[in-house]
Amino acid sequence: MIELKSITKDNLEDVLNLNVLEYQQPFVSSTACSLAQAYVYRETAFPFAVYANSTIVGFIMLGYYEAKKQYTLWKFLIDKNHQNKGYGKEALQLGIMYLRDNFGVSEICTGVALGNEKAKRLYSSIGFKETGLIENNMEEMKINW
Repeated sequence: MIELKSITKDNLEDVLNLNVLEYQQPFVSSTACSLAQAYVYRETAFPFAVYANSTIVGFIMLGYYEAKKQYTLWKFLIDKNHQNKGYGKEALQLGIMYLRDNFGVSEICTGVALGNEKAKRLYSSIGFKETGLIENNMEEMKINW
């Protein structure tokens, strides 16, 4: 069972210790960097720890990007020791439901670093589509319902 849980003093260290595989490191921000951004943008950033049963397996941060007036999948990672178990797909679906249920959104955007084909396949598998926009070495993808 996958759950998204708030980040608290009780799980902060576990969140900070999440890591991806070496080849994935250029594609994702550290959780420390992501949490710093969440603090600065605390009005519009929604970070969560991803749990499989009682074990932390990843991190997801959703947000509202005011400059473009859109909700986003801002940060996402599954720890290197928990990849390829289906956790990523379930966590993404929970993130989408969070934004839909709490903010009534009908679309979510994300950026995928150029060359990050694994993430692109994952996002596509749940309905994200390429928009054709490439900015700052990131390819935009969007899901609508």
